[in-house]
Amino acid sequence: MFFGQDHFFEELFCICIQLVNKTWKEMRATQEDFDKVLQVVREQITRTLSLRPTSLELFKTRVYTLNYSEILKLRQTERLHQEETLAVPVLELRERLKPELLELIRQQRLRHLSEGTLFRKISTRRRQDKLWYCRLSPNHKVLHYGDVEEGVPSPAIESLPEKIPVADMKMLLVGKECPHTKEKSSGKQNKDVLELAFSIMYDMEEYCLNFIAPTRYEFCLWTDGLNVLLGKEMTSERMQTDLDVLLSMELKLRLLDLENITIPDTPPPVPKPPSNLNFCYDFS
Repeated sequence: MFFGQDHFFEELFCICIQLVNKTWKEMRATQEDFDKVLQVVREQITRTLSLRPTSLELFKTRVYTLNYSEILKLRQTERLHQEETLAVPVLELRERLKPELLELIRQQRLRHLSEGTLFRKISTRRRQDKLWYCRLSPNHKVLHYGDVEEGVPSPAIESLPEKIPVADMKMLLVGKECPHTKEKSSGKQNKDVLELAFSIMYDMEEYCLNFIAPTRYEFCLWTDGLNVLLGKEMTSERMQTDLDVLLSMELKLRLLDLENITIPDTPPPVPKPPSNLNFCYDFS
């Protein structure tokens, strides 16, 4: 690969920067997801290089074939393989920890709903000029919502005139099932809206509260939280990611070798700052 090109690094960079754009679109990423996209791109490049392609064209073909969905499948397969090779006691510990950690995630979702989120109204003219706010009451029994003005980040719950008792909520609808997305025509903008749309069906079937989440992150947290209120399982991809992170961290803590190590009940005192900082490396 290296000796087959006069300007190898420049050619490689052109392929890889196009790969970043391609992966960005596949992940439907936002600015906050930049590091995640680069992690996936790094994995795409290293996995392709491990196959030892004999030319830059072959590298380009293989790295473009290894899209985001393929990376997810490979990660899942590797994770399952690792779990299968884990000792039985460790697997049993994972299963014992899961209910406690799932409850932690549920509480976090409900806390997020209690803090509330600012949503935009999408009219038939596709103008996003009106804002409304929705939040869950502290006792998790009522959803409060109402129109707000631009620049009001977190209105008080008393200022939101409309309300829906949680006991009246019947069903959560997402994507194409929502009444406010059924009549939309196909197109990139409407496809993006479909990914973020969800509705609460309440009281009787003809009553629905329709949402367009500002981000995929908010979509996952709200749909998870509403499923918790409805007594159903959380189903978003964010829930699985959070559970994996918490399980991994908790397992590592539980499996630490703490034999003959005294764990103090109180934290150690913070030492005084040094008299000078001359030991610090001078980068200038």
